[in-house]
Amino acid sequence: MIVRGLLIAALLLGPVNPSWAQSPLVAELESFATRYHEDPPKLDRLREGLTQAAKADPRVEHLLALSRVCFIWGDIRAADRDQKLEAYDQGREAAKKAIELDPRSAAAHFWYGTNTGRWGQTKGVVRSLFLLPTVQEEIQAVLSLDPKFTAVYALAGNVYYEVPGLLGGDLNKAEEMFRKGIELDPKHTGMRVGLAKTLIKKGRTPEARRELQAVLDEKEPRNPADWTLKDSKEARALLESIKGK
Repeated sequence: MIVRGLLIAALLLGPVNPSWAQSPLVAELESFATRYHEDPPKLDRLREGLTQAAKADPRVEHLLALSRVCFIWGDIRAADRDQKLEAYDQGREAAKKAIELDPRSAAAHFWYGTNTGRWGQTKGVVRSLFLLPTVQEEIQAVLSLDPKFTAVYALAGNVYYEVPGLLGGDLNKAEEMFRKGIELDPKHTGMRVGLAKTLIKKGRTPEARRELQAVLDEKEPRNPADWTLKDSKEARALLESIKGK
């Protein structure tokens, strides 16, 4: 349901609550989320630590950090489909509890929608269409609460890009969402990859090529880890796929 582009959306979030600084594990995750490529196994320790922290002290900041690390762990560390599903489901549940504690937390709605979408993608689009309304509702909740919450535009863009037209997919809206995200953060390279894929699907290859080259030329990506392991590789692959077109 939601493509790989979600990962950059998820990792690029900044601090969502000043009290996060009170928890060493939460602060550590905040710092590590853009450097996970330096030591991927460290995600194992962070996930376990935040799982225990959320059980012992289920504050919103612990639940949000747990939801976040579960998403990253599922994408980066999971060895198989079952491990991915388990991680995303844990992330969903943590974010859901955070929403119950703070219904107006844009981050809580984002993580609930993001983990739900990734769980559905991993499970299979046909088998998870029932989750689409939930993801769409969470996107709208985030946009209503905080229109400048950059990461939600990557989530929304990918939903519009991936979902069949009869079920709400819309390439024009996908382009609109990705462009809005880039307007808010021009160094969000995952957003540019999403825009490029949309432009390719719309037959606007020259524009897509420019966006992909911009990804490769970016000297200060918002998330160096994701640029290194994800965005630059996908940009090169997409450029190769449209070579000569």
